[in-house]
Amino acid sequence: MNARPGGRSARVRDAVLTAVYEELAEVGYPRLTVDNVANRAGVHKTTVYRRWGSVDVILVDALHRTTADGWRAPDTGTVEGDLVAVTTEIARTFGEAHERAIPSALVAAAFQSPLAAEAMSAFYAARQHAAAELVVRGVDRGELPRAVDPVEVVRAACGPLFYRIFITREPVDTATARRCALAALAAARAGVI
Repeated sequence: MNARPGGRSARVRDAVLTAVYEELAEVGYPRLTVDNVANRAGVHKTTVYRRWGSVDVILVDALHRTTADGWRAPDTGTVEGDLVAVTTEIARTFGEAHERAIPSALVAAAFQSPLAAEAMSAFYAARQHAAAELVVRGVDRGELPRAVDPVEVVRAACGPLFYRIFITREPVDTATARRCALAALAAARAGVI
């Protein structure tokens, strides 16, 4: 799966990784095939089979690329503003049908594919670690107690949104996102997390 940084190999990889997300969102994991991904990407299926071998490996590669996308925690100047920005981003992503299709399909795939589950776990671990930086900054500014667990604050802020999105199937909006952020912030300030 190692690719040269540019040229045809990079273009093929980009096309296939984009196609696997689009195909996954359209047909779901059970009907995801290498042939359909190759067709959508505009490349020959033997190229895809030779490089990846299976849709699971393509999904893992796509998630690894997304993990390495360089996402950084917002920096509004306050831990409250930063937490609200993170939860609002989640609400915005999952609040629009066309935006939530791919991440929702990826979560569903993770329940059916051990490789996808492992890659999804790594993706969210990396995101939580990156988001925890906003809590560390808040501690450094004296906005939160030193004993606070930065990753747990992020989980406390984001977890209720994912519960609504995937378990109760309730809509999420910016007001809900703000409430989740403020509840986590209150718990952090009280030393609960």
